[in-house]
Amino acid sequence: MSGIRIGIDVDPDTLDPAGQTNPSVQSIVDCMVETLVRLQPDGKIVAGLAKKWDVTQDGRVYTFELRPDVRFHDGSSLTAEAVKLSLERFLNPTLRVAVRAPFDSHLVAGIMPTDPLTLKIYLRDSSRLFLQKLASTDLAIVSPTHARSFPDTFNEEPVGTGPYRFKERRKGESVVLERFDAYWGKRPHYPLVQFRIVPEVATRESLLLANQVEVIIQPPPSDLPTLQKNPNLKVLLAPTSRTTFAAMDMTLPGGTPLAIKKVRQALNYAIDRDSIIRTVLFGAATPMDAPMAPALAGYSKVGPYPFDPNRARQLLLEGGTPRLQLRFLYPTGRSMWEAQAGQVAQAVAGNLHDVGVDADLIGSDWPSFLAAISVPDDRGTAHLHLFNWAPTYLDASQQMAQFVRGQWPPSGMATSHYSNPRVEQLVDQGSWERDDQRRQDAYAEAQRIVWDDAPWIFLWVPSFTIVHSARITGVGSLPTEKFQAAYAEPA
Repeated sequence: MSGIRIGIDVDPDTLDPAGQTNPSVQSIVDCMVETLVRLQPDGKIVAGLAKKWDVTQDGRVYTFELRPDVRFHDGSSLTAEAVKLSLERFLNPTLRVAVRAPFDSHLVAGIMPTDPLTLKIYLRDSSRLFLQKLASTDLAIVSPTHARSFPDTFNEEPVGTGPYRFKERRKGESVVLERFDAYWGKRPHYPLVQFRIVPEVATRESLLLANQVEVIIQPPPSDLPTLQKNPNLKVLLAPTSRTTFAAMDMTLPGGTPLAIKKVRQALNYAIDRDSIIRTVLFGAATPMDAPMAPALAGYSKVGPYPFDPNRARQLLLEGGTPRLQLRFLYPTGRSMWEAQAGQVAQAVAGNLHDVGVDADLIGSDWPSFLAAISVPDDRGTAHLHLFNWAPTYLDASQQMAQFVRGQWPPSGMATSHYSNPRVEQLVDQGSWERDDQRRQDAYAEAQRIVWDDAPWIFLWVPSFTIVHSARITGVGSLPTEKFQAAYAEPA
């Protein structure tokens, strides 16, 4: 086999690293381009094109020492000047970058090469997320020619330093990359890698079973038991940073029984998460034991809420609501998440019914669903809505934004309209605290309070499912739901 074939779910809107928004597309682009620092599966930041770096005590000046003898795909050399040009292109306000922060002109005061392989980045303030942003695909370093020729538009044939380089693209069909033989690092096994665009989940699976591709992502969950039994396949249920929950709107017009903490706790004790994961998700999730996923820096285990219907009934009684009627929204549509949402909502509603809570289930397409939940605190129409949240960066600050007043819609997506003064104080401390242990302690206390206050029915952390031929090895992923197959090789 001269190449490896991978079935993915989405046709790239752009292959330029600066335009990236989708993890599947980023997984393609990551084969061609590299960042100054890299994110590891365990969330740690390690050396990338910068072999080492240091930062001043105030966190405002980073010095990066680049690897020598690194070449771009067009033959030019990696230098501090080339890195400066690439990063300044990203900062150019006329380039349509989806998310600039925290690498934007509000934070970055200047970029200064100090010798051919060293550069300094000056920040206006310290930022915990700065290195995480530098490790993201959109800040990958492109060649000087790429940066100069496309200052305010995207280059669909990106020129980076990665182990593969662009070969060809057929829109709606495939992207083909070829091995870059002058690559500075470990040489990939396969001369070619082909990404086949297959939006239909069942078709991706059929291609894998027919040996038309070697790797697919996100097969139908109901097929997982069969795939796991197939000796010709390997199924990876990789951890993610995403959380799935039923948010409780605590500020409905005219009041809501969910303003009572014991009632919210009761709903958490009512849910048999293990059973729903087994029967609806076919094992592709782990019950939440904190208000965030373990993949995030700052996570602290504080749960779980065990399945205890008697406790749920007792708390409902103590809360003065032995019988409840709730409106429960969920999204419908074609994506994997939307396709499962109806079954999940029904299973959750079934558990609630068993403790005396009747939920009227209301499904709506994604745009209508988002419009119904992204409302100010006096405009809500439903008590509960099924939702999930994937932080942009693997950091507690990105998840705890769900529990602060400043992120209530329309400013953010804290759709439960929850607020606790102590949590606000602790989350604020976590955002500026430079001492690792004090920061961890602040987030741990905030998580304990949120868990006890229960603004969500905390459900689970879904898995990112990859299935590949047993004839290959070396396929992996990141908690950001990117897959990695550049270093796949025969098993």
